[in-house]
Amino acid sequence: MALPDPAALLTGFAVLVLAGMVKGLIGMGLPTVGIGLLSLILTPAEAAALLIVPSAVTNVVQYATGPNAVAIARRFFWMMAAVAAGTLAGGLLLGGLASPAALPALGATLLVYGGLGLSAVPLHLPAWMERWLSPVMGLATGLVTGTTGVSVMPSAPYLQALGLKRDDLVQALGLTFTVSTFALAGVLASPGAAGVALGDPALVLGSLAALVPAFLGMELGQRARRVIPPLVFRRIFFAGLAALGAYMLMRGL
Repeated sequence: MALPDPAALLTGFAVLVLAGMVKGLIGMGLPTVGIGLLSLILTPAEAAALLIVPSAVTNVVQYATGPNAVAIARRFFWMMAAVAAGTLAGGLLLGGLASPAALPALGATLLVYGGLGLSAVPLHLPAWMERWLSPVMGLATGLVTGTTGVSVMPSAPYLQALGLKRDDLVQALGLTFTVSTFALAGVLASPGAAGVALGDPALVLGSLAALVPAFLGMELGQRARRVIPPLVFRRIFFAGLAALGAYMLMRGL
């Protein structure tokens, strides 16, 4: 990647702060917002590579600081194994983020996720389905992650539908995003077109530098959580994701 001009640096900094704010407000959304917006000025692979370090660090913290880390890891072990396998398969066997389909696929993912969030339809799954459905949802999440860089679909709606307690849900999401981020890093660091992103020293250094605006945004988001009504923010957040997804889908097609 060539050295960006000052305007691009400023844009990237603003996007990372915004993505961090979303993470601070609702506990997820850093790569979703970050890759979605950065893909307007970078390729999806470059955008994903820039977010590898801040995504990994924030997700590890989110998972590890909860009260039930070991129990969550045991409960969702096979789902996490499927997430890793699906991410590697999507990234290495299906063309990954280097594929021409990456941009419209990312747009479609954001559009569907935004639409689900705006619908506010209550999701519920009976407990007996979890045993066999978790690996299926994990594999689907991995395939989406490997081809778009975004791991919220279908993992986030699925975990919400299980009726987990708030702390367990936050930790389960953190674990899912952690596994998918490290698997995606393996894809981006592998030989071939899909792995060229983390072979670029400028992107690796940029990803390390991205920790600063990401954590700044998270701090601002955590403070804003005390002021902005959660329902109002969720509507704005999901409407923005849906609009961004629709634009990227049309541009990619």
